[in-house]
Formats: sequence, C-alpha cells, structure tokens
Amino acid sequence: MINKWIKNKFFMKRVDIKVGFKCNNRCVFCVQGDKRYKTPSKDFKEIQNSLKEAFGEGKREVVFTGGEPTIHPCFLDLVKEARKIGFLEAQAQSNGRLFAYKDFCKELVKAGVTQFSPSLHGSNPEIHDKLTRAEGSFDQTVQGIKNLKNLNQYVLTNSVITFDNYKDLPNLAKLLVDLDVDQFQFAFIHIVGQADKNKDWLVPRKTEIMSYVKKGLDTGMDAGKKVFTEAIPFCLMSGYESCVAEQKMPETSIYDAGFKVDNYGDYRRNSGKARRGECNKCKFSNVCEGSWREYVDIFGWDEFKPVLD
Repeated sequence: MINKWIKNKFFMKRVDIKVGFKCNNRCVFCVQGDKRYKTPSKDFKEIQNSLKEAFGEGKREVVFTGGEPTIHPCFLDLVKEARKIGFLEAQAQSNGRLFAYKDFCKELVKAGVTQFSPSLHGSNPEIHDKLTRAEGSFDQTVQGIKNLKNLNQYVLTNSVITFDNYKDLPNLAKLLVDLDVDQFQFAFIHIVGQADKNKDWLVPRKTEIMSYVKKGLDTGMDAGKKVFTEAIPFCLMSGYESCVAEQKMPETSIYDAGFKVDNYGDYRRNSGKARRGECNKCKFSNVCEGSWREYVDIFGWDEFKPVLD
C-alpha cells in the first residue's frame, strides 16, 4: 500500500494527541499520575484544531492516546476527522480492553485506524491485572488482540518493565508471538506519576532485567517479529543494538494537558534523560540517549559502562 511505502521510505513525522486522561485501568506505573482527576477530557473542537495545526506542520501520522482514548465519547469521530484532514496513519494507543468487542474493532477500522497499540504487561492475569489494578483486563486485552488479528490489522504492543514482571518477559514474548502481533516493545518504567509513588517496590535495576529482556527479544526475532526496547541504554544492549527504539523513533510533537511539546525527541535528549561525561567515550555516543534522569537519581551510574570497541 502506498501509505505504508511512504512511511517506511521517509519516516513520516508524527503527532501524539492526548485526548483526555480518564482511564478504565489504574496502572501502578502510570506516568500521567493524577491527571485523570484534575484534567477534563478535551472536546472535539480542541482536538480538531490540534490535528489541523499538526497537519499544517507536516505531520502525517497521528497517535491518539491519553489516558485511555477509546473511552472518549468522540473517539470514532476524531479518527474520521484525522483521516479527512489527510493523515495517512492513525494509531490507537490503548490499554486494549475495548478491543475485546469485535464490533467496536470493526467500527475503528471503518473510521480509519490503521495501527492498534494495546498494552500487555504479563503473560497471565495474575501479573497483568496486578499492575493495571483492573480485574479482567488481561483477558479483555488478549481477546482484543485476537479480534484485531482476525480482522487482519497491524498490532504493535507495549509492555512496561517493572519489578513484578521482568522475569516473565520471556513468557510474555512467547504469548505475543502466539497471538501473532506484528511488533512488540519492552519499555523500562519511567519513574514519574504513579510510578514515582510506587518506586520503592516497583522499579528493578536495569542490570537485573537484561537476561530476561534479551530472551524475550530472541523469541520475537526468531519468529520474525519486529522487537524493540525503550529507555535501556546501548551499553546494556550488547548484541541487540538494533532493537533500541530511540534510534528509530520518528520526529514527534505532543499535545498534552494544556501545553504542546514541539519535539519530543529533543525533550528526551535534552531534559528527560541523562548522560555523564564518560558517555562521550562510548562508540554509541552519537545515538544513545542515556537513561531517564529519575532512574540515575535513585541508582547512580555504576551499571552504565562506555562501549569502547
């Protein structure tokens, strides 16, 4: 298809629009913190204006997120509006629970969603539902993935790495392969929002998780899937450098709660993440963003060693 060719050839610029912060999960690691209680959902007109502005700036891919975008009362109309404006790709970044209803999935496809990005954080209900604090969410999300694949849709999943699930990552990868997702990503927990409140028991050390991360990546690669990690520096990814997502992320602007981030990549590199002087010696210095600052504030730098050859 021509839009897929354009995306792969030219790496389309992306806009991330947070339509609101209400959610039917209560994830213990949610970076949005208490916004669900303090920030009302955006109305159709505000989001429409953001879409038009982003399109005028050259963005051709839109990611609808939140909170949980699928529970926004105007969500289907927003997708239709994005495609009407001219966006070539429309991604629904979701906890995946409403995808359990196949008729709703069909409506999303008809409206113009081209990519579905549900989140799955464990290979069984005990792990996933504990992290989402929503009983039954595992079964719904898994059923949602099955529905989408039965409809021949492109599914890319995200899994947040925590102390409670890092040993399960190989099992989770096997499940994702069995579900035939097209792409999956393991993203190390960002210690802000709810994650900051729960950091004393929720955050593992990165060196502790790496063997499990790599086993999970192996499972995906052996099955021919696209697999990535996020927020894990290159020095811990020996042999798996091609899986570091940051080097492949498109230029993205974000419409958040009353403010706009013009370039999220610049924010990550200049503010969100940290590097130290020794990092400049590393062979990956030009492409590695380092680690989230909050992680280094807790654990320090001992785990991160420059790759010299």
